[in-house]
Amino acid sequence: MAVQIEEQTKKAIEEQTKKTTEEQTKKATKKLNDSFAVRWGALAIVAFTMMAAYFVNDVVAPLKTMLESDLGWTSSEFGTYAGAYSFLNVFLLMLLWGGLILDRFGVRFTGKLSTILMVLGTALEYYGMTALAGDTTMVLGMKSGVFVASAGYAIFGVGAEVAGITVTKVIAKWFKGKELATAMGVQVALARIGSQAAFALAIPVARAAEISTPVLLGLFLLIGGLVAFFIFAVLDKRLDRQLEEGFSDDGDEKFSFKDVKSILVSPGFWLIALLCVLFYSCVFPFQKFASELMINKYGIDENFAGTIAGLPALGALILTPIFGGVVDKRGKSATIMMLGAGMLIFVHLIYSLPFVNQWLVALLLMIVLGVAFSLVPSAMWPAVTKIFPSHQLGTAYALIFLIQNVGLWGVPTLIGWVLDTYCVVGEKNGANVYDYTLPMLIFTALAVLSLLVAFALKVVDKRKGYGLEEANIQEGSH
Repeated sequence: MAVQIEEQTKKAIEEQTKKTTEEQTKKATKKLNDSFAVRWGALAIVAFTMMAAYFVNDVVAPLKTMLESDLGWTSSEFGTYAGAYSFLNVFLLMLLWGGLILDRFGVRFTGKLSTILMVLGTALEYYGMTALAGDTTMVLGMKSGVFVASAGYAIFGVGAEVAGITVTKVIAKWFKGKELATAMGVQVALARIGSQAAFALAIPVARAAEISTPVLLGLFLLIGGLVAFFIFAVLDKRLDRQLEEGFSDDGDEKFSFKDVKSILVSPGFWLIALLCVLFYSCVFPFQKFASELMINKYGIDENFAGTIAGLPALGALILTPIFGGVVDKRGKSATIMMLGAGMLIFVHLIYSLPFVNQWLVALLLMIVLGVAFSLVPSAMWPAVTKIFPSHQLGTAYALIFLIQNVGLWGVPTLIGWVLDTYCVVGEKNGANVYDYTLPMLIFTALAVLSLLVAFALKVVDKRKGYGLEEANIQEGSH
């Protein structure tokens, strides 16, 4: 009897020990980002920083006509300013260095650095539009105020693009095997709130105060974004501590410079990069001039023109998370990219027709552009994580953004020059009036090329097996 009791006691102790060990193992392997609330809270923090960045990026665009009438800027000078966003990224390869820094030093260091650059660049931009507004001194063929504002926008552009790849890698890190495309879609959507606010508020705020006041408002928002990123850094450090304790199943390696070569020889990289530069060249540069298009061609009131020009951002706010959820659950990334590119062709082609000048058509086309603007990013950015391992993601995104910036620099510069050279048809209130037919045909041609590249990407995906048409969410993830 005593022996039996002893065996039962021993068995109970063994079972309790086994149960305790299993609970400890389960607790130990549970990472910070396994909590739904924590990972989405971290996303909300970094998304606020990007929201502020998008506000500053777009807030000057609706003011083009006012810059001409109030500060004496020309379309070519405005095009130079708009293209300055990408100047340092393209010609000094700042995005490439930013990607290398990101993969070497991590998201916390790179995020803080990029946000500080955005604050400094915006402050310089504000100085150029205020203290130097009436200065007629010429610097490199530009008025000193235009030059300094452009230099500030170039510095801001470095920070904004590096912040973009940093936040993308943050999401890839915190949402791996989870709602990756949805999270990227939500981040893009929240950033578009900044864009929509910029387009809607820029002219009314400038009319109510000074033409530079919208930029000052953006500066204050970026300072708040800098504080937000410092808060996120605390959470991310805790997650890294868990990963360093050996509970990560990511299998990540440290980045090395030979990874640049392996990225550059990937056909998937070049097709994604080409699609990115062509697609975004049809959207962001177009939006820089869209408010003036609405006023000149469609007779829309200037206080409302910016709101219409910002509708794609509003559409992205609603639709990008939805499309991201579809990509997560159903896949079809390459097909979705083709659909979005095809919609762009339709939009820009109709805008180019001189006899279509009804304001309602302009409004509906902007809504369609908003749908396309939601489709492609929701599929394109998560697709990169399927082509490259996580230790190469920072550099891969940086190289893609670098090529994208060639378009963001070249296309606005080209459009500004085309407007001044071929499209002036009159003058009103001290500013030129332009015929936008030729610029819109240029955007249409870029959209056609983007569709061809999207189709090529679908073909290569089938051959290489990237899995772009497959769902993102892994079985058992929650």
